[in-house]
Amino acid sequence: MTTSFSRLGSANTYDNALRNISNRQSALSSLQENLTSGKKVVRASDDPTSAAQAERALNRISRIQTDQRALESQRNSIVMAESTLGDVTNALQNFRELVVTAGNGTLTAADRKTIALQLTGLRDQVFALANSKDTNGRPLFSALGSALAPFVGPTAPPQDYTFNGLPGQSASNEVAIPFTLDGDSAFMHQATRDAVFNATVGSISAGRQLSTDSVVITNPGVAASTAQLAFAASGGLQDYPSYTIAFTAVDTTTTPGTTTATYSITENPAVSGAIAPVTVSYPTNKSIAVTAMPGLSLTITGTPAVGDTVTVEPSPSIFSVLDNAIRDIGSAANGNAAAQAVSQALGNIDIGMGRVSAIRGQAGDLLNRADSISANQDKRSIQLEADRSRAEDLDMVKGISDFQKEQTGYQAALQSYAQVQKLSLFNYIS
Repeated sequence: MTTSFSRLGSANTYDNALRNISNRQSALSSLQENLTSGKKVVRASDDPTSAAQAERALNRISRIQTDQRALESQRNSIVMAESTLGDVTNALQNFRELVVTAGNGTLTAADRKTIALQLTGLRDQVFALANSKDTNGRPLFSALGSALAPFVGPTAPPQDYTFNGLPGQSASNEVAIPFTLDGDSAFMHQATRDAVFNATVGSISAGRQLSTDSVVITNPGVAASTAQLAFAASGGLQDYPSYTIAFTAVDTTTTPGTTTATYSITENPAVSGAIAPVTVSYPTNKSIAVTAMPGLSLTITGTPAVGDTVTVEPSPSIFSVLDNAIRDIGSAANGNAAAQAVSQALGNIDIGMGRVSAIRGQAGDLLNRADSISANQDKRSIQLEADRSRAEDLDMVKGISDFQKEQTGYQAALQSYAQVQKLSLFNYIS
């Protein structure tokens, strides 16, 4: 029977035990660091892939936060613009009520002058509101860009008010809305789009009545081409010519019950060529339909006389409409002139209020869009935060379990090392 012997050195046993203790201590320290920070990836070297995923998620969350701050600033500007348009509407409604009051037949010329002064104050209020700025000093109605005061006026005719900027409305995108609204569409008029004209009857002798109704665009194609010619002829300042209708002959005796009237039409600027005089017969004291103006029609009611004139001119802005109402009401010498001024003003003010309301509706749409963007960004932030958490956050239950398991192993390594230290020949001999 063969017996073999092998010799094991205690130094090797000690080294293995110390190495095991060191490794377990390092692992325990790492787990403790993870538990303290709440993350399984404390540094990129722990898990490069997860660290990169977490970094990308954090960068996207940061961009969303920046976009949200910008969106809040844009929302505040649009809220202020919408509120300002509400103030404009209230001022225009007050103006309209005063205009209706001015049509009272019992008022004197002095009374109408007093009302005109009140109307002037409201006009100034509307003009100031149109040039309002946000808290950063940016015009609320600068459209695609404008001077610090988008609206300038009154200037010399033919264009008494101008929009000092680039008309149009900036588009929204998936993370932002415009800072401003299109003030040109809100406050400036286009004759072919809005048909805002002011028909003024010249001075009428006492005892006669002569008035007009609202001017109507009868042929948009002709009106548009005429407007383009007028725009070019006036250097881009006026978008439609003005017309003066002058009665040159009136016959009420040749045919009883029938009036035959001849009138001429003068165009300024003269872009349509010479307009031949027109002779028309109609039942006495009935309305005269004036259709010789290119693309326009007008009805004149009353008893015309030789020398009577009616001037038809476009109103380029809501401010022009208010100015015309102030001028015509303040200068009305009698109830007939006041009624004419009131009739013209009410129709044109209603058109202007419709434009303001339309742009106010756009402001509401932009605010709804801002709410939708904000909600979508919040959802993206939640998703990105979940992605970041999955990449680097520690599962605390698993982390505590691993820590306790590693702690038990570390304690076992210490105890085994203590037992190995006792396995010495000298200890045995003693």
